[in-house]
Amino acid sequence: MVKISNSLVGVLNFHTLLISFPVIGIALWLRIKSPTECELFLQLPLLVVGVFLFVVSVLGFVGSCFRDSIFLCLYLFLLFLLILAMAAFTVFAFVVTNKNIGQAISGKGYREYRLGDYSHWLQKRVGDRKNWRAIHGCLKEAKVCGRLEDDIGTKASEFYRKNLSPIQVCSSLSHLIHVVVFQQESI
Repeated sequence: MVKISNSLVGVLNFHTLLISFPVIGIALWLRIKSPTECELFLQLPLLVVGVFLFVVSVLGFVGSCFRDSIFLCLYLFLLFLLILAMAAFTVFAFVVTNKNIGQAISGKGYREYRLGDYSHWLQKRVGDRKNWRAIHGCLKEAKVCGRLEDDIGTKASEFYRKNLSPIQVCSSLSHLIHVVVFQQESI
């Protein structure tokens, strides 16, 4: 039984080791090519995840193949830290982005979202001019919002009748959010 479990841990960690190389490679490629601000945002987390996967995989692979309990203990400890970090990130994401805060507007196909409804941490991040420019630029660059004029039309009545997601609404309303956020600062 020990031989089978060590073999299984070795095989799984070998595959994880192979996965870590492209992750590290993509992070380095993002750094080398002329990166945009959005790509730089992804570069460091990708590099950290890739190196972490590499280290954990090597520890698990060496520990299972050579039956070294010190490497296996380090491997299990790092996996435990990874699980804790993932749980903490999940809780953080739910706390910061409350999904049910939009208020339905009568006769309109979208919900109204106000910055004041979100957590203080997110309000500060989005309310900061520098961060907002980066967020707005990334949304535009990635074409997340799509071409709303082509999909819906330019008439207000057509816009109000459509059932839109918040991301789709952001295309036409992002400049208004920017104006509202920064007008509140000057008051």
